Formats: sequence, C-alpha cells, structure tokens
Amino acid sequence: MATAQAAEPQTRTIVNDLVLHVATANGSGSQTSNMVLLRSLFQMGIPISGKNLFPSNIQGLPTWFTIRANKDGWIARKQDADIVVCMNPDTSDEDVETARKGAILIYEETLNLSDKRPDCIHYAVPFKKLIAEACPDVRLRKLVINMLYVGVCAQLFNFDMEEVRKAISTQLAGKQKAIDLNVPAVEFGYKWAAENLKKTDPYRVERMDANRGKIIIEGNAATALGLMFGGVSVVTWYPITPSSSLCEYLDEYLNKYRIKDGKRTFAVVQAEDEIAAVGMLAGAGWAGARAFTSTSGPGISLMNEIIGLAYFAEIPFVICNVARTGPSTGLPTRTMQGDLISLFYASHGDTKHIVVIPSTPKEAFEMGGEALNLAEEFQTPVFILSDLDLGMNYWMSDRFKYPTEPFRRGKVLNKEALDKLNGQWGRYRDVDGDGIAYRTYPGTDHPKAAYFTRGTGHTPDAAYSEKPEHWKSNMDRLARKFETAKTRVPKPEIHSNGHAAGLIYFGTTTEAVREALDALDRQHGLKLDLCRLRAFPFTQEVEDFLHSHERVYVVELNRDGQMRMTLNAELPRFAGKLRSVLHYDGMPLTADNVVQQVVSMEREK
Repeated sequence: MATAQAAEPQTRTIVNDLVLHVATANGSGSQTSNMVLLRSLFQMGIPISGKNLFPSNIQGLPTWFTIRANKDGWIARKQDADIVVCMNPDTSDEDVETARKGAILIYEETLNLSDKRPDCIHYAVPFKKLIAEACPDVRLRKLVINMLYVGVCAQLFNFDMEEVRKAISTQLAGKQKAIDLNVPAVEFGYKWAAENLKKTDPYRVERMDANRGKIIIEGNAATALGLMFGGVSVVTWYPITPSSSLCEYLDEYLNKYRIKDGKRTFAVVQAEDEIAAVGMLAGAGWAGARAFTSTSGPGISLMNEIIGLAYFAEIPFVICNVARTGPSTGLPTRTMQGDLISLFYASHGDTKHIVVIPSTPKEAFEMGGEALNLAEEFQTPVFILSDLDLGMNYWMSDRFKYPTEPFRRGKVLNKEALDKLNGQWGRYRDVDGDGIAYRTYPGTDHPKAAYFTRGTGHTPDAAYSEKPEHWKSNMDRLARKFETAKTRVPKPEIHSNGHAAGLIYFGTTTEAVREALDALDRQHGLKLDLCRLRAFPFTQEVEDFLHSHERVYVVELNRDGQMRMTLNAELPRFAGKLRSVLHYDGMPLTADNVVQQVVSMEREK
C-alpha cells in the first residue's frame, strides 16, 4: 500500500479552510478538472474562489489554478497553498521547492519528489499507471488523466462524490460522451486513493449552506450579460487578452436572445484593429446606436485619438477596459490596476471621462447597463474599468436582478419637439445649465434635425469657429457636464464608524481589503473606516470621507499610486492625508499584503 510521508504529527482537523493549487501544462484540458473541483465545493455550500494563472501562449507552457475554500467567506488570494497538486513534470521541482512548510504535495510517483521536502506531507500517486487501467483507449488518456487527481483529492479531503458527478455534468453539459468518459476516471482515482493512501494531513471539507442564492461566473460573462440587458445594439472589437472573452460571450448571448422574427436586432463586427473598432463605435454612437467595445491597456493607447473626438464632438459609446499588467506588452495574462489615469484623462488636450468601477460580477452586470445609460445621458464615451482578475477568474456572486427600468436615452429631440422649438435649437447649446446639450438622431424627419458633429472648434449651433470666446465657452460647458456627472455616477460604498483612519479601495482589491480589515482589528487592534470607490468623477461622498478622517490609506494595484494621484489632483486640499498601499507584481492582492503595509505606516504615524 502506498503511504503518505508526514512532516510532523497532525493533532487537529482543519475543516472548510484550505487553498488548493494545481500545476499543469497549458492546453492539457486541466481547466475542466479544476472547474469540477471548484463547482463541487461550491455545490457543497462552501464559499470559494478560483483563480487562473496561465501563460500568454496557446499551449505547452505551465499553467496553475488556485482554489480557495473558506467557511468564513474569505476568498481573496492567499500567498501560500495548503495543497499542491503537481501534474506538470517541467515545473514539479519548482512547485515542490516553493511550497510552504507543512504543505500537502500530490504528484506522479515516478517524479521521486519525496526526499526534496521532508517538511511537507507527500502523497505519491502512479497517475501514468492508473490512467492505463482507467482508460483502455490510448487516444483518450490525455483527455482524462487530470480527472484522476480530482478523484484523489475528493477522497483525501472528503468531497461529496455525488456533487463531483453533478459538477462534471454541469461542466460538460450537452457532451454525454465526455461525461461518460470522465466520471469513471474520477471514480477510479477516488477508489484507488481510498485503498492505497493513508491520510496524515488535517484538511477536510464538510457540507455547509453558505452559498444559497449564489452563482459562479466570470466577470467578463457578467459584463456581457449586463450590456445585453442594457440594450447594446452595436459591438465592434479586436481580440486582446484579457478582454476577448467579453465580446465572445456577448456575441453568443446576443445570437441566442436577441433574434426577432428570424433576424438579428444587433450587429457584431470584429474589426481589423483597435483603431477601426473605436472608429466604428463613433459612427454607431452618432447614429443613435448603443455601441460598445472591450479592450485592454494597449488597445486604449491606440484608441485615444477617436476617444478625444467623441469627447469633444459629444458622441456616446462604452468601452470596457479589462486591464492587464503594463506598460508595453507587459504581462498579458497577469492583473493590474495600471490604466486609471489613461482612462480618466484619455486623449490629448483637456479631457475628463466618466468611468464606472465594478468590484464583483453582480456589479459588472449592473454597471454594463448603467454605462450605456450614462453614455447617452452625457453624450460622451464612458469606460468600465475591469481587470484580468475580475474578468477571467471565477467568482461567487449574488444572482443578478432582471432590469426593469427603461433605458435612459438622455436629451434627444424628436420631430414633435423640434416643431415646438420653432427653429430655436443649437446642437451645443447649454439650455438647462448642466452642460448637457440636446441632440437629434440622424434621419429624424425635420429640416432642423440634421447637424454636423464637429471635432474642431464650433459655436453653440455647431458652426465652425476659431474664435477664442467660442472655444473657451465650449470647454467650460464640457467642464460643467463633468460636474453634473458627479451627481449621477454610482456612489461609493462607505462604512464609517468615526475612526481616525480610513481606507479607500476599488475593484478587485475588495476581497483582500475585507479580509485585511478583520485581521487588522483582531490581530492588531486597528480599526479603519472604509470607502469603496465605484466611479470617476468622485462624488461628494468621497470628499466627505476624506474630510472626516485624519489619514486615509489608498489601496491599489499599480506602482505609482494612480488613484492617490488622481485624488490629489481632483481634491488637492486632502493630499496630505493620503497614504499609498501598493501591490504591482501582476498577482491578485492578498490580505496579508494590506495588513503589513497598514500596520507599518500606523506605527510610523
């Protein structure tokens, strides 16, 4: 009988609190196996998260998948794994060497890793031998060998096998032959582990009821659903990691749900490059369509000229920036919040843009539709600031609510409204004092409806002008429009109990900050108030939060503290209160990182 080598005696049981890290090769089909593990835990009612770490190539290079399960709901990334499954011979030495002391190592027995880390618990499994027994067809073995470690993990850590089978059926829905192939492989691994491995580790999972009413979804899929329900009608895009799946999901959903009388009620165009994609957006937005594209940092750089045109000519469309690690090509498959300033002030000259910032899939869904509304209300480009961690990783989420409010199309004049104006209408006139002019859709049947959209200097009536007073007046109006946006963008989420110190955060730092706040209180006696930013421009609530605290930590995933820089620029009187908590190695934030930096600065205050 094969046995496990224990690093030291285990005297306690750890239930529903583990980090499982699987190392495989890209393109080996391990995603299905890993998702089965993730879904099984989720179906058992245990809070979970799943994070991919993959190379920017098609196949062959190492890839990792990390599952965190935690009974208290802490699902941010942790620095060290409790269980490491080594299925890639090319990285097994490194995977074992970098494991924490006391970690559980599961690996192919022919790798002979037992002597490398005597301070870890070893489970050597003859995967290559077992797959020959589990799958007689040689051609199919590489497709199911990863299911063996699913079975081994299920047995060792007490996964409910019925939930495992259900997870396979969910993950391979509509592919009965694949289901029939994979279920026996999992059961084979489970049976072998029960008969041959002596468990010496403390980890196990047990059924909970913490996930009632929740789903598992990627942020890109959630954003796509929000855009579809938000009435998007034109989608133009060019593939770029990590945003490509967003438009792929959107194309799939639109073709499934937005066909009327056998005809499409939308257009999806894959352009030749990012410049063409945003140019098509400008044309579609001008024509009255709800227009959208997704991209990442390098795409935003290419789109800047037309973004500036749309800002100045006042053409609505939405861009979702699923940020990755830059500058340059950077790390295309790592995460970062490094594009803040490039979105807030995109293009040359004086520009400021509306940006909504989701932190969860549910918010990504809601803000997809809201971004379309804001773009039309303010007749301007609106950005959704996402990142790879939210967009391409798997998150537990509350279910989405079906939108019931009508679309907000903004200040649009139809034929009847134009008749009542008796010709007194100018495309760029500020009639209401909010900076937002009125527009007509091209094709409106009225002699005053047609107008030029100008990216050059113009009068309030859209006539060309180089007069200084016309230029300054128009720029001042655009600034008033930005001030109006402060009252209509999503407000921050604030938890304030009168503490001296506050913490500002946004996007995918949320789970790590939430866990860090608990640790700061329990371990260090530090209590902080929280302000989660959800949009730019900053609302009055952000200003009030800064005013009411002696010092404020700003947590963000970039080197230069771009959110702090923006707060300094927009609200300079509070600059002396701000402290940066930074993380920028391409990996998602951990609670420990936040705790260490805040504690260090609190000691120095």
